[in-house]
Amino acid sequence: MDLAEPQLTTSRAPHNVFEPPRLTALLRHALPPFLEGVVAPVAVFYAALALLGLGGALAAAVAWVYGGILWRVLRRRPVSGMLLLAALGVTVRAVLAAVTGNAVIYFLQPTLGTLLVSMTFLASVPLRRPLAQKLATDMVPLPEAFLAHDRVRQFFLRISLLWSLVFLVNAVISLWMLFHESLGTYLWVRTSLVAGLGAVAVLISVLGFRRCLRHVSTEAAA
Repeated sequence: MDLAEPQLTTSRAPHNVFEPPRLTALLRHALPPFLEGVVAPVAVFYAALALLGLGGALAAAVAWVYGGILWRVLRRRPVSGMLLLAALGVTVRAVLAAVTGNAVIYFLQPTLGTLLVSMTFLASVPLRRPLAQKLATDMVPLPEAFLAHDRVRQFFLRISLLWSLVFLVNAVISLWMLFHESLGTYLWVRTSLVAGLGAVAVLISVLGFRRCLRHVSTEAAA
């Protein structure tokens, strides 16, 4: 199934059943930009920090992101939004770290950003405009009739609360380790913990969505 064009499958009964793209297709689409724009700059920064010091690490991280953008422009390939955001974030963080001479500043900004994201997910719930639904529809255009179903609305409200908690725990762990552990320990231990927590949250989200989809389809068929 084409990732960009989720389709409606119509049976003989007078109802439509939404069929989302396969999880493997979503991962193939989302994983490369995430690795390039989020994971790789951290790995490049740490490797250069060990070999070249703070100045070299800042330069290497900036060169990696902008080099990726230039490579795509020269090959006439689209530049992902995640890579553009990474370029903006790395630039601001590198300038602040270079001015202060403190590597902690480089990692403090995204951690505070994570805390802000957590609060945004949380605030979207009482407003009845769950951020999880907005992000899901950005990835996969969902039919309005499907989104209007009570069970679907409740699902996205609960998932928004889940991701608010995930980002809050992420920020708390990151802040504690940033000020109490070495930079090397922060990079690898924190990255592993956050990746594991995120993987569990993704699994819960996907399984919950599939369960919600089955219930909605069953009700429509009945």
